[in-house]
Amino acid sequence: MTTMITATVESALAMAKEVQMVDLRFTDLLGMWHHFTMPASLFTSELLEEGIGFDGSSIRGFQEIHESDMILIPDATTAFKDPILEVPTMDVICDIYDPITRQPYSRDVRYVAKKAEQYLKETGIADESFWGPELEFFMFSDVRYGGGANSQFYYVDSAEGWWNSGNGDGHNMGNQIAAKRGYFPVPPTDTLQDVRSRIVLALMSCGVPVEIHHHEVATAGQTEIDLRYGPLRRMGDVVQTYKYICKNIAMQNGLSATFMPKPLFEDNGSGMHVHTSLWKGDTNVFYDEAGYAQLSDNARYYIGGLLKHAPALLAIAAPTTNSYRRLVPGFEAPVNLAYSQRNRSACCRIPVYSKSIKAKRIEFRPPDPSANPYLTFAALLMAGLDGIQNRIDPGEPLDKDLYDLPPEEAAEVKQVPGSLGEVLDALAEDNEFLLKGDVFTEDLIEGYIQYKRHMEYDQVRIRPHPHEFALYYGI
Repeated sequence: MTTMITATVESALAMAKEVQMVDLRFTDLLGMWHHFTMPASLFTSELLEEGIGFDGSSIRGFQEIHESDMILIPDATTAFKDPILEVPTMDVICDIYDPITRQPYSRDVRYVAKKAEQYLKETGIADESFWGPELEFFMFSDVRYGGGANSQFYYVDSAEGWWNSGNGDGHNMGNQIAAKRGYFPVPPTDTLQDVRSRIVLALMSCGVPVEIHHHEVATAGQTEIDLRYGPLRRMGDVVQTYKYICKNIAMQNGLSATFMPKPLFEDNGSGMHVHTSLWKGDTNVFYDEAGYAQLSDNARYYIGGLLKHAPALLAIAAPTTNSYRRLVPGFEAPVNLAYSQRNRSACCRIPVYSKSIKAKRIEFRPPDPSANPYLTFAALLMAGLDGIQNRIDPGEPLDKDLYDLPPEEAAEVKQVPGSLGEVLDALAEDNEFLLKGDVFTEDLIEGYIQYKRHMEYDQVRIRPHPHEFALYYGI
């Protein structure tokens, strides 16, 4: 049950002889891929053992200037030939180490994912977890934004956008998509069929199996490409590869891909629904034929952990100010702290497409694709395990239409917080479940909260919003 075809040390060294360059990649605390490149002749067994140095103080959320030296050690199992670059290049994902102690770096997000996998085994609850994220994203034909002391603006455009239906510039064919009507139309309304197919072929060439691709609900190029599930850390690698391929194939086709969760007003945002199952040997820990939606008690407790810790989890899984333009009550967003077989407005959904024991899983819907995948998957696992260990009862499922509940019932359904500031406060108060097994560390959590609060939340909070001028300028 793997997603990305894994290399070996021998095959990676052999692959390096077939290319001219080797690109070393790693992920920062906030989820961005970084890289530098070397001639392929320097990719040797000694490099795989000794690593290569870099300046950690120049990476967000990493080291201070007085302790900047860090080491990257390539993980040969992640090697693949880059399908984007013109110069033949092999890409390799790296782990980060301290150069003095030669120990893994506590803020290396890939190391956090590895520790989460180890902790799962230590609990005895399961041997392995499998993860299937559904990343949605937009592809625009024109993107502009900026601002200063006296201005703030953004502008995005797409030939598919409903606002272009009356555009007289050029040759308008009238195939625009109405707001919230973008789900599954065929070409010519769906203008991105070939672009998505090129992305899929590029992913497959990297060893990343893909299940389906399609246009998503929003107008203006919203897309989803579904990846096959896999182990936790490997799916972190896959998500980073996915984002890289999507952005670059889009660019090659004159488009700009964004994983920003809510770039359009009054239309659907982009989520990253995360499907999870736990396995002990050949047994799906989440399956019980007699349970609600064929869920075992452990699966229900896992849901209980997700719902209990959801406010703190969202600081990691929906980690931007823009995330809370998407997670708004009343707009079909998964904001209700409840679980259900089919209700997509509930935070936790139990898919019922298949009756297969292997397919029984839990879907956690609030995350979005701006999240760091390694930290998100690790945090969700830790919350779920805390639920199992403490037998946290998620209560009764809500299979009703949550938008049509009587006011007294609706008032009893708790909802996710409404801002990045609130979820950062929640993470500051509720993080002990993440510290178990030393999976997350206090310095990582503190550094993450500090960066998010001061460099993102505060920076948006103190700026005038363009719509405020429409509301208040004439007062």
